[in-house]
Amino acid sequence: MKSIASISLVVIMAWSFLGCSGLKPGEQVMDKTKPNILFIAVDDLRPELAFYGADHVSSPNIDKLSESSLVFNRAYCNIPVCGASRASILTGARPTRKRFVDSRTRKDEDYNEAISLPMLLKQNGYTTISNGKIYHHADDDVNAWDEIWKADNLWSYALEESQEIRKNTYRGLPIESADVHDSVYRDGKLTLKVIQDLKKLKDSSQPFFLTMGLAKPHLPFTAPKKYWDLYDRTEIKLPESYIQPESTPKQAFHRYGELRNYEGIPKEGDLPEGLAKELIHGYYACVSYIDAQIGLVLDELERLEMDENTIVILWGDHGWNLGDHKLWCKHVTFETALRTPLLLKVPGRTNGQKTNVITEYIDVFPSLCDLVGIDIPNTVEGQSFVPIIEGKEIEKDWAVSKFKDAVTLIKGDFFYTEWTDDQGIPYARMLFDHRTDPMELDNLAEKDEHQDLVKELAEDLRDKWGKDFLIK
Repeated sequence: MKSIASISLVVIMAWSFLGCSGLKPGEQVMDKTKPNILFIAVDDLRPELAFYGADHVSSPNIDKLSESSLVFNRAYCNIPVCGASRASILTGARPTRKRFVDSRTRKDEDYNEAISLPMLLKQNGYTTISNGKIYHHADDDVNAWDEIWKADNLWSYALEESQEIRKNTYRGLPIESADVHDSVYRDGKLTLKVIQDLKKLKDSSQPFFLTMGLAKPHLPFTAPKKYWDLYDRTEIKLPESYIQPESTPKQAFHRYGELRNYEGIPKEGDLPEGLAKELIHGYYACVSYIDAQIGLVLDELERLEMDENTIVILWGDHGWNLGDHKLWCKHVTFETALRTPLLLKVPGRTNGQKTNVITEYIDVFPSLCDLVGIDIPNTVEGQSFVPIIEGKEIEKDWAVSKFKDAVTLIKGDFFYTEWTDDQGIPYARMLFDHRTDPMELDNLAEKDEHQDLVKELAEDLRDKWGKDFLIK
């Protein structure tokens, strides 16, 4: 066991490096004193976890990580769809009306000139490994990685009959509970790969940017039976917000087509209550499954004595609706689709602090640059939240998120959304005050007494949505 003094010395050395200004493109600097980065991305993970107050969800390993991290209570993705969200966080650039728009987004096509986070780290001497789902497409931004690994999509299912259904249908079954080992599913295979990488990297002369891109709890909700057994379905309830108020613009809702593509899901109308609870049960089981995988990797990091010089960041690419507003999946700008879990562990500097500062995902890139002493590219639009670790205040305390025509300003307790055309002219809007309406059921935007506030927020939205937002 290392002494506190020696641990402190390691931390001081890791953060005393002054950066790599003047580095030529493609040139690498080797500096083992730079901290490693373990970058854990989780697909469709909403902040319904025990350390966020959801005691009904079993997430002991992420809970343990939170105890040594800075916990962001108000972190928001910039767009609630996986491909675009990942391209945005990895470039630190905002989505616009024409850039980073949907699940099929490719960084190379939408913003090829931007230096991505993995590319920047690679240029500065880091070994970069993409494991699992990091970008939506495994062949996106390929030059940024020393290695790209991904498990076969077939391993979303463990049972032979489920695999056959998947082969013969568009999406297959929405759920599966199989009495199998964790490593049968692809997130279990991913875990073994990341652990193998840690063992190989331990004696490397280079720092690493090692990623772990978990597929669950994305549909289909498939996980080993033991994780389903953690929950009693009779105790599962539909959300209190299982309603679509008339005051909310119709544009705010969708038919959750992603879910309806699975076998056994009605093509129209609300889901039967029993099916809805079964899906919620499956989502919880998948969360507990990936929590166990994360625990195995973090345990190995500690066993190898690499944890004292490794930054760990864990994030979900966006939120997810579990019947909230009678919706399923993401693809909306309600808080349930925008708010995300975000944890940052910096050895020697974080110890379970929590912040209510509003943070958006484009802030991740510059923050990691600050922590490892690398200059931030001028294409990055986010702002470092590292001062929060030091107990300092930061001026920026707002976020902007969008999906299709909807663009949302999150400021204080207000969630203000406009649906705009290509010229930025609004054709629908909604405003929620979370002090009195945390479930977002009372749209204030069209009420006479709130028009001055609406005008102020509309101007603020345009000031903050980014200089390139309307560029075609």
